[in-house]
Amino acid sequence: MDGERRGPGFWVLTVFFVLFVLFLYGPLSTIFILSFQGPNGGLTFPMNGSSVHWFRNLLFEQQAVGDFGGAFTRSLLLGLMTMAATVVVSLLAGLAFRRRFLGSGPLFYLAIASLIVPSILISLGIGLAFQVLGLNPAWYSSGFGAHLTWTLPFGLLIMFAVFNRFNPAYEEAARDLGATPWQTFVHVVLPIILPSLIGVGLFGFTLSYDEFARTLMTAGSFNTLPLEIYGMTTNVTTPVLYALGTVTTGFSLAIILLALVTIAVLRRRRARRLVT
Repeated sequence: MDGERRGPGFWVLTVFFVLFVLFLYGPLSTIFILSFQGPNGGLTFPMNGSSVHWFRNLLFEQQAVGDFGGAFTRSLLLGLMTMAATVVVSLLAGLAFRRRFLGSGPLFYLAIASLIVPSILISLGIGLAFQVLGLNPAWYSSGFGAHLTWTLPFGLLIMFAVFNRFNPAYEEAARDLGATPWQTFVHVVLPIILPSLIGVGLFGFTLSYDEFARTLMTAGSFNTLPLEIYGMTTNVTTPVLYALGTVTTGFSLAIILLALVTIAVLRRRRARRLVT
């Protein structure tokens, strides 16, 4: 078996996979490399020296254009708000849909319908609705609602899958031992589904943090980070824009890594408890 020759289909798929990886990560690699240009560097290759000058410029100097700090803070707060709401609503919906009820089918399809509607139309509709109601669109109100139309369907689908595979025997055993419904949920159900809830939260935060289309018409007078970066592309002529892209990408990867480590720790603790 070890000496079996690979067929031509294997090499075709290998080339396709390599090209896909280059297409996926090539632009990120370009931005990462160009962010380390020297003080006299430009926006294109070849590089003019190498340094961390543009990172220092981004973090410690006042920029002529762009509000990096404010935009990052707004995106971070909006992402945390969206994450919390997505986790809570998805969990409650997952519990509710464990049993069929009148209208559960249409309600499910209505909840995930926003996934097939163009994002810019949702943004435009929410922005117009706020104006008709005499309210000023803002990132923490209309923007928050627009982001939930994007994150909630993913959270709902994940929780539905989790509860479809959940073994109700654990709950029955807890009730046989005299546990109340609340004690059963807190001490039995929640620890089992906690890694999945962390995954839902990760989806909610990352999808909100870098969302552009649904924020465009709903952010109001203050930009979130994706909108700020888009505005900078027509004004900033130094590699500080690439430094900002590298920092924000690193921040997103750090959040993902933290979530994965947390899930791994929870699973190990659960395995140890089952053994003991």
